[in-house]
Amino acid sequence: MLEQRNRHIRVTDDFWGRYIDVVKEKVIPYQWAALHDDIEGAAPSHAIENLKIAAGEAEGEFHGFVFQDSDVAKWIEAAAYALAERPDPKLEQRCDELIALISRAQQPDGYLNTHYTIKAPTKRWTNLRDNHELYVAGHLIEAAVAYYETTGKQALLDVVCKFADLIDQVFGPEPGKFRGYDGHQEIELALLKLYRVKGEPRYLRLAQFFIEERGKEPHFFDEEAKKRGEDGTFWYRGRYKYSQSHLPVRQQQEATGHAVRAVYMYTAMADLANETDDEQLAKVCRTLWDNVTNQQMYITGGIGSAEFGEAFTFAYDLPNDLAYTETCASIGLVFWAKNMLELEADSRYGDVMERALYNGTISGIQLDGTKFFYVNPLEVWPQAAKHRHDLKHVKTERQPWFGCACCPPNIARLLASIGQYIYTTKNQTGFIHLYIGNESTLTIGSGEVTLKMKSSFPWQGEVGLEVNPDTSRPFTLAFRIPSWANDYHLTVNGHFVDVEVRNGYAYVERTWQKGDHISIQFPLETKVIHAHPEVRANAGKIALQRGPIVFCAEEADNGSNLQSVAIRCQENIDASFANDRLNGVIVLEGKGVRTVTANANESLYLPKEALQTEEVTLQFIPYYAWANRGEGEMAVWLRHI
Repeated sequence: MLEQRNRHIRVTDDFWGRYIDVVKEKVIPYQWAALHDDIEGAAPSHAIENLKIAAGEAEGEFHGFVFQDSDVAKWIEAAAYALAERPDPKLEQRCDELIALISRAQQPDGYLNTHYTIKAPTKRWTNLRDNHELYVAGHLIEAAVAYYETTGKQALLDVVCKFADLIDQVFGPEPGKFRGYDGHQEIELALLKLYRVKGEPRYLRLAQFFIEERGKEPHFFDEEAKKRGEDGTFWYRGRYKYSQSHLPVRQQQEATGHAVRAVYMYTAMADLANETDDEQLAKVCRTLWDNVTNQQMYITGGIGSAEFGEAFTFAYDLPNDLAYTETCASIGLVFWAKNMLELEADSRYGDVMERALYNGTISGIQLDGTKFFYVNPLEVWPQAAKHRHDLKHVKTERQPWFGCACCPPNIARLLASIGQYIYTTKNQTGFIHLYIGNESTLTIGSGEVTLKMKSSFPWQGEVGLEVNPDTSRPFTLAFRIPSWANDYHLTVNGHFVDVEVRNGYAYVERTWQKGDHISIQFPLETKVIHAHPEVRANAGKIALQRGPIVFCAEEADNGSNLQSVAIRCQENIDASFANDRLNGVIVLEGKGVRTVTANANESLYLPKEALQTEEVTLQFIPYYAWANRGEGEMAVWLRHI
């Protein structure tokens, strides 16, 4: 069975449409050049050259990380989503030619990994803990599914099915197979996507095996280390917490270790729980969700506070300047949130998805789409970043590319596929999770419904939705009420209607006619946010949020020494739209004070009377747009008076 997903979602939104255009016109061509090592001053990728060498069409050695092939896969996936939104024959031809190269690099038995094909052909499957073989396979599978669903072309799908069949022959609970799994989760969620397209139960069983086998004793990573002649010593302080293999997944209650690996695994777990109606696994997902979002998530939707291991640490450990908060981790949080929404409609998942999308993901890409952040701190002092070893991971300006370039193609594929996160459907109900302008055709209940949404998010809170069912019939539309909204007004055809609110969604049940129109207004107010008292980094500080957008102060607007200013948060904070700033953004402005010394040559430590304060006007821009006007200080959390 081949199931081609109904992809009738076209984003028409002013805010997100610009990002899709940037991805299509700037990011995808730029990353194509990067993969071909054609970006002057950028770290070389060598990814395309590796494929040519593996295919026997060039000579040379493998270069790059062991997972370098995954950058190519994510580029194809992003291109597929972009083609779904903005058809382009030239881009499609470029994809087809690249897919043909990948096919030629595949080995006769189905194996596909340029690192091992070129560098260590006799050592396949000998170091899953460190070398990402199944991770790379997973990204190839995701790319193949996306490209098939957009174009209907099966060439790459045939390649990955042959590879997946080989993996199924090698791994599993049956005698003679490896009872192992990859150190970096990804194959699990990819196999579930492949299962839904192909309808092949083996792919579902294999995904389930990789999830359930993780963390069991005797530990697979110890066993494979012995076969390599190693003692199993591992560099991470928490050892196998790093790869979430310290316990079987059903026993895990706290997010630990590498943040991207964790959320990719949780994404797959939620998907598997939904696919198999596994309530016990769903309960584990909820427990982990609560731990991450209530104790280990930044206000920007960033996760993974520690540079060491790119990892979660412990509850309320959320330093602002040291924050790692990898772009890929916020992207993975969006993936997980979407699958939790597929599992159950609860606004807490949509709220976090929205928070991450408008803040911690798009902060990873420059407004023109040509430079990227790997790390997304919430406070930056450039001088410290250049001198302190513990801040070596912090870049004060976005970079043209990275040797480990997982984030740029990841943000591209997310932005190009943003339409997939707006809706879910279940039985007779269509759920609206994000207020992003679009034109879509969804299957709700017994037929199709065409929806046309217009949205003024994130700057204003007006949403309009035109409903056109294939025939007049009863069904339900459920609208997420954002956690930041103190109130909302919902009308159908200009009239207020009774709604039932459950788990943060307003359910509108009626017999819908063609041309019915829903209007929703969410008043946007600037909110002063305080952190939980156990977050030591934010003691005595506040942050500003308006609607889904988190704001920050930048040196470009407020001068240096941001730590010396305090905002008067009891006074009015004005919001105005600045067309001429950062592609058009809301700018917040409030009163505050700056602490200074009477004498520039004062001692390092002073009595209170040696300090003075001066009145200042402070300006705040959306966090996602920081570092687009040159190098300078930035802070999300400021002192208040």
